[in-house]
Amino acid sequence: MSSDTATSPETQDGELRRVISPRLLLFFVIGDIIGAGVFAITGDVAAEVGGVAWLPFLVAFAVAGLTALSYLELVTRHPQAAGAALFVHKAFGIHFVTFIVAFAVVCSGITSASTSSGLVASNLLLGVDNLVGGVPTGTGATLAVALVFMLVLAAVNLRGVGESVKLNVVLTSVVMVALAVIILIGAWAAVSGEGDPGRIVVFETPGEKSAFIAVTIATTVAFFAMVGFEDSVNMVEEVQEPSRTFPRMLLTGLGICAGIYVLVALAVVVVIPPGDILDPVNPDAGILLDVVRVGAPGLPIDDVFPFLTICAVGNTALINMLMASRLVYGMAKQDVLPRSLSAVLPGRRTPWAAIAFTTAMALGLITFVRLRSESDVVTALAGTTGLLLLAVFTVVNVACLVLRRRDRRPGEASEREVFRAPSWTPWLGAVSAAFLVGPWARAAEDHIQYRIAGVLLAIGVVLWGLTWLTNRGVRAKRTGFRDIDHLEQ
Repeated sequence: MSSDTATSPETQDGELRRVISPRLLLFFVIGDIIGAGVFAITGDVAAEVGGVAWLPFLVAFAVAGLTALSYLELVTRHPQAAGAALFVHKAFGIHFVTFIVAFAVVCSGITSASTSSGLVASNLLLGVDNLVGGVPTGTGATLAVALVFMLVLAAVNLRGVGESVKLNVVLTSVVMVALAVIILIGAWAAVSGEGDPGRIVVFETPGEKSAFIAVTIATTVAFFAMVGFEDSVNMVEEVQEPSRTFPRMLLTGLGICAGIYVLVALAVVVVIPPGDILDPVNPDAGILLDVVRVGAPGLPIDDVFPFLTICAVGNTALINMLMASRLVYGMAKQDVLPRSLSAVLPGRRTPWAAIAFTTAMALGLITFVRLRSESDVVTALAGTTGLLLLAVFTVVNVACLVLRRRDRRPGEASEREVFRAPSWTPWLGAVSAAFLVGPWARAAEDHIQYRIAGVLLAIGVVLWGLTWLTNRGVRAKRTGFRDIDHLEQ
C-alpha cells in the first residue's frame, strides 16, 4: 500500500484510520517539539550559562537523539499506539511497571497541555486587551478561557486525527515564521553592528558553579524544549507505513528543531544585553518579545506577539492531548486500563472515551492550578514534565537493550522493516537520561519538581491498585497486554 495513495484505508471494527502521511508526521514532530518551551525557557538557559546558551540545546538534542533511536527501533518492531508502556511491558512483563510508565507519560502530556491552556488564555486576554481595551485579565477570566480552550481541543480531537494534524500544520507554520523573524533579527544585529556576536562564546553563570554543573543544569532546562518526539510514537496506528516513515520523519524533525533552537539562542545572546536576559519586559511572553522590541523597534510586536504565542502553546496543548488520548486508548485496548476506555466513535473512528477521560483530567488540573497553586509551583510543572520523561527515557533505553537480546529470532527481520539503532546508543541513552534525573542536574530551588512528581506517582499507584482489582474481577489474566504477538501489523 503506497503512502501516497492510501489516505483512507479500510479499517476493521475497533481500529484507527491511517490518515497521517509522512509530511503530516514531520509537521507533527516539529509542532510538538517547537511549542511553549522555546518561548518560555530560552532566557532561563541563557541565565545559567551566559553567551554559550546554544550549548545546552545541543547537549539536550544529543540526549533526546539517543533515546529517539531506541524509540525508533522499538516502534518499528512493535507498531502499536501504547508507546513506551508497550515497550516496557514487552521487556519486563510486570504490570505495575507498565502502568506507572504509562501513567507518567499521560501525566506529562496532560500537565503540559493544562499549563499551555493557561498561557493561551492569558495571552489571548492580553492581546485582545491591547487592541480594544477593557478586557478582564484576572484569574476568573483566565480560568474560564482556559477551560473553553480545552473543550475546543477536545472537539478538534473528536473530529478526527486527520483534522487535528492538519490544524497542527497551520499552527506549526505560523510558529516557524515567528521564530524565523527572531533568527533574522539576530543575524541582522550581528552583521550591522547593533548586536554583540562576541558574546556567543562567553561563559557566565550565577554563583560559583563550575562550567560542567552550569551546563548540566541548563541542559535539564533546555531538555523541556526538546521533548515531544515521543508523542508521535502513540500515533503509530494512524501513520501510513510506519516502519518506513518513522525513522526518516522523526530524525529529520529532531534535527530541524535542534537547528532552530540553536539559532534562536544565538539571536537572544547577540541582541539582548546580559543583564537584561532575566528581566523581560513582558514575563508572560518571555525574552523573545524583547529580541524583537530591541532588534526591530519599528514592528508593532506588542500587539502581534501574544497571538503568535497562542499559536505556539496552543499547538503544544493540541498535540499533548492527542498523545494522551491515544495512549489511554492503547492501554485500555490491552487491558492495562479499563476496557471501556478503548471505545471508538463509529463514524469518525476516533477514541471518544479516551478523549473524554483525558479532557476531564485536564479540566480538573487547570482548575486546581489556577485557583489553588502558587506561581512557583506552576512554573515547576514544566520541570516536572521533563523529570518524568527523563525517567521514562531511561527505562525505555533499558527496555530496548533487553528486547534486542531477547528478540533475535531467525527470519524476524525479513517479516517487516525494523530500524536498527547502533549497538552503543541505548547504553549511552540510558546513562545520560538517568544522569539528568538526579538532583545534581537541577538548581536547589527546582527540587520541588521531585515532590510534585512523587505526588503524581502516588496517585498512579492508587489507580494501578483499582485497575488491577477491577480487571481481576472481570476476567482472568486481564492484567497486561493481551495477544501482543498477534497484533503486529
